Amino acid sequence: MLRRNWRSFPRKATAESVTPFAINPRPPGCLMLTGREGWRFRLGDYRAVYEIDDKERTVAVLHVGHRRDVYR
Repeated sequence: MLRRNWRSFPRKATAESVTPFAINPRPPGCLMLTGREGWRFRLGDYRAVYEIDDKERTVAVLHVGHRRDVYR
């Protein structure tokens, strides 16, 4: 199942969209999640869910997927 989903995944668009988090982990349009820790960012029909550790100055991308599946 992972291979099928990975093949249809828009890798180039996502890589270009997620890379700027290294400079600004809270860009305009990102929202804090409700019900669990983390942040989300829209990438068209896809969402990136990530956590920010300000003390360590790291951003951990937890999940990137279609909006119907990413919050499950």
